[in-house]
Amino acid sequence: MFCTQETAVITRRSFVSATCAFGLGSMISMPAFAQNESTMARIKRTKVLRTGFIAGAAPYYVKSVATGQWQGFCVDFANQLAESLGVKLQAIDTTWGNAVLDLQSNKIDCMFGLAPTEQRKKTVGFTDPLFQNTFTLVAKKSFDPKTWDDVNKPEVRLSVDQGSNQDTFATQTLTQAKLNRFETSGDATLALQTGRVDAQVLVILLAVTVLSKSPQLGHLVIPTPAATAPTSIGVQKEPDQAFTEYVNQWLNAERSKGVIKQTIIDNMQKLAGVDPKLFPKEATF
Repeated sequence: MFCTQETAVITRRSFVSATCAFGLGSMISMPAFAQNESTMARIKRTKVLRTGFIAGAAPYYVKSVATGQWQGFCVDFANQLAESLGVKLQAIDTTWGNAVLDLQSNKIDCMFGLAPTEQRKKTVGFTDPLFQNTFTLVAKKSFDPKTWDDVNKPEVRLSVDQGSNQDTFATQTLTQAKLNRFETSGDATLALQTGRVDAQVLVILLAVTVLSKSPQLGHLVIPTPAATAPTSIGVQKEPDQAFTEYVNQWLNAERSKGVIKQTIIDNMQKLAGVDPKLFPKEATF
């Protein structure tokens, strides 16, 4: 059989078309595979656990400006989990407000320190609780409410860091008070320091930390009735529950050994200078 110039051109065109079609098919299938891959399967394949870290959220997360090194009890928890999995930990910078979006977009595998609110449960999954948190106020000295009803009044000015657990609590519970949202917890504290608000809403671990560093800010107020909420680990919402089940087993084992409590206490003392003996009785781990 003789191959004419016209036949050769057609053959080359057919080859190029087939190659392009194959390449396109590969490009289409690869993202689909990545999208359908479960968290546990991806961790096993890449040997990497991706976790969200938040700068300036002591004692949960602290990042050294000089060295870039991370500290905090959520940082320690993440390292402990990665070690248990036998993989490398990758820290991804995020904020409380963006953490849920990062889980949804497959940017991170988990986020330590998230409260499992009903709104969040619609889009992301959660593990068993890390610990129970109590909501409090760091209030100016002249403001000393006894109950949450005393706080929930139009003349009361409050500050919170946007997207945080305390933001969710205040938004849902303190509907009559004037709520001022700030990008970071430090900005919310500055609002109290400069007299723009009467109190900052914080969970008890953060409140004790703030007052240990700046006692002149005011005083700790724990209004009644006690308002508590679980703090958990946010995970991706997916049909395959292998990763969530593994983390829950790890959590139960660490809690039974006293590791969860000791990790929190050690970081409170190291990063905030809080003597464990001075912990309010409302602080439970």
